[in-house]
Amino acid sequence: MGRMRYLSAQNLKKFSGKTCLLRIDLNVEPGAPLDSYRLEAILPTIKLLLKNKIKVVVLSHRGRPSFAKATKGKPRGFDRKLSLRPFASILAKELGTKVEFYKYFDFQKLNKGITNSKCRVHLLENLRFLLGEEKNDAKLARQLASLGDFYVNDAFAFSHRPTASMVAITKFLPSYGGLLLEKEIKNLDKAMKKPTHPFVIILGGAKLKVKLLGLRGLIQKADCVLLGSSAFNESGMLKSPKLIWPEDAKNHGKFIWDIGPFTMNRYTSIIGRAKTIVWNGPPGFFEKRAFRKGTIGIWKAVLKNKGAHIVVGGGETSASLELLGKTKIPKNVFVSTGGGAMLEYLSGKELLGIEALK
Repeated sequence: MGRMRYLSAQNLKKFSGKTCLLRIDLNVEPGAPLDSYRLEAILPTIKLLLKNKIKVVVLSHRGRPSFAKATKGKPRGFDRKLSLRPFASILAKELGTKVEFYKYFDFQKLNKGITNSKCRVHLLENLRFLLGEEKNDAKLARQLASLGDFYVNDAFAFSHRPTASMVAITKFLPSYGGLLLEKEIKNLDKAMKKPTHPFVIILGGAKLKVKLLGLRGLIQKADCVLLGSSAFNESGMLKSPKLIWPEDAKNHGKFIWDIGPFTMNRYTSIIGRAKTIVWNGPPGFFEKRAFRKGTIGIWKAVLKNKGAHIVVGGGETSASLELLGKTKIPKNVFVSTGGGAMLEYLSGKELLGIEALK
């Protein structure tokens, strides 16, 4: 397929005075640690669009609405807990401008309201309230497209999902990748395609077996893989001399809930010599105070290495950064907003939301 199309000075100038449909990822809890990081990550694209006198219509999903009955073509039903309304005031505070929120999906009224409004930023309700979103429905995509003049995908963390607001919509509007998406791809490509050795992968958290099997190609390029929390003796686990398992650990039943001091010292030494590092998943159950030492230790070792290209990803891993308090992230460390999307991209899979932009 063709090359990725990103925002540029040329197309921003072309769309000055127009309306952009901006797909971001607000699939978080307002006020949670990950929420503040993801919000901070998407702000530059919105600010760039506003600077170029472009009106912004924000599209996102949140959670998985449940419903007993559904009629084709009608909303799933409102779930107050999953509404995007709280983000209107959050975005307004961060951007320093009013954000108009729309709780309905009457597209004629939406079009009229957005067109006539003097407000520069508009936020639609949770797209998962609509049946066509997860079905990648062309009809819904066309309706969404009617609200703007061009489309920007800045939701890397959701780009592996074939939805109407990620894939089908690109057939109806000029489409581009946003600043965050561009940053994600460039940093992951550097680690995946041209890693400088020693190349170290750190894996932990849930579904370790799935991660290992999915990243077999990347593991072949690595010098070693440092492993953390997992069940012992998982059948079907990838066998490789590059895999380094904890030699001492704090266990809970058949699970490793944290790595021990001997393993931490060994991992710290390996991380300190690395020139490329990819980290996905904390090495312990850091949500409990008794099992945080390994995760804190890995973070300190990673942040201390100023000479490596480092990519950190996964919701749990990003959230665990809060354990260090207010810590400045060095320029050589990129914290990805993607969890599953990051792993799929590194495994070599095509992410449909990204392929649709080519």
